Amino acid sequence: MSDQLLAIADELYGLPQDEFTPARDAKAKELKAGPDGKELAAAVKKLRKPSVAAWVVNLLVRRETEHVEQVVAVGTALREAQAGMDGAELRALTTQRRKLTAAVTQQARSQALDEGVKVTQSVADQVEATLTAAMLDPECAKAVRSGMVVAALSATGVDAVDVAAAVALPDALGFAATPVSADPAPPPELHVVPADENARKREEAETALAAAQETVDETASALTEATRAVEDLQARSLQLQSEIDELKRKVSELESSAEETDVELEEAEEAQGDARAAHAEAVKTRDAAQRAVDRMG
Repeated sequence: MSDQLLAIADELYGLPQDEFTPARDAKAKELKAGPDGKELAAAVKKLRKPSVAAWVVNLLVRRETEHVEQVVAVGTALREAQAGMDGAELRALTTQRRKLTAAVTQQARSQALDEGVKVTQSVADQVEATLTAAMLDPECAKAVRSGMVVAALSATGVDAVDVAAAVALPDALGFAATPVSADPAPPPELHVVPADENARKREEAETALAAAQETVDETASALTEATRAVEDLQARSLQLQSEIDELKRKVSELESSAEETDVELEEAEEAQGDARAAHAEAVKTRDAAQRAVDRMG
């Protein structure tokens, strides 16, 4: 069943994103109606719909296989070369790596636009992060090559990545997506009219507006969190200042009590001295009286 399931998944994840769910459900229904197809049908039904970023990556793998392989190959070369490089060389290679992933990401956006999908900057960032992960981590490279990514990937090259959670099937790791060509240009007899320049500019402007609005939403959320943090810290600061003032008041009271106690101590020590002198005088008088008594006896 594994090979058959992989073949079905390969076909499904090559479809436009909005066609995935109905095609998956129809396939599962078809299999369930066939002999001994219930187990395979259940497995097909469990296949997850890819996120927009994952769908763009899957599309790129099938449409631009050579470019994806170039990304993976550069990542392999970089990992092998890092051990003997100094900081300057590594920084230069990192810059080159970023330029390559940015360029391939732009190709991915173009491929998606050909399919009628406008890729926002946020989604493009996820696509680029996934391509970077394929460079940095061999397991991420396997996931990308499969063309069955269901969620964007992110890797540092140091920490392990939960690749299994980002692909449709565990067996997808090691599987290579079936390459496809973009739809050929329509034949001349269709008389396809080129897009009006104003329409093209409007489309670009709408894409920029959507990206700008997404940035506004993200920054608004960040601002809300930052404001909440400031308010919490202001409240904490006031509480601590109140506790400090209370402690200062107690310290002042204790210092005043200490001064009063010092004065009382001096007076008590003087009284002690006077009492000691009086006692010594009384003892002296008593001893004299005792001697007088003894002489008269």
